[in-house]
Amino acid sequence: MSIKVKLFASLAESVGRREATFDYSDGMTVGSLWETLSKESSAAPSEILAAVNMAYCELETELHDGDEVAFFPPVTGG
Repeated sequence: MSIKVKLFASLAESVGRREATFDYSDGMTVGSLWETLSKESSAAPSEILAAVNMAYCELETELHDGDEVAFFPPVTGG
């Protein structure tokens, strides 16, 4: 039972990897997964965008075994 995580752009650089796998546990949310992952780097931003199985979602979204979660840095334009 696991969750696959993909990190993009500056998030991958700040955490130090582009992909990871975490053990799934009941009640796990996108936000709790990000908290666990971001503890690996003090440079990880607190504001992020997330998607579960290629659909954007809120940090409160509950995860299920086998989900794929992607984290993106906030997008800005000029």
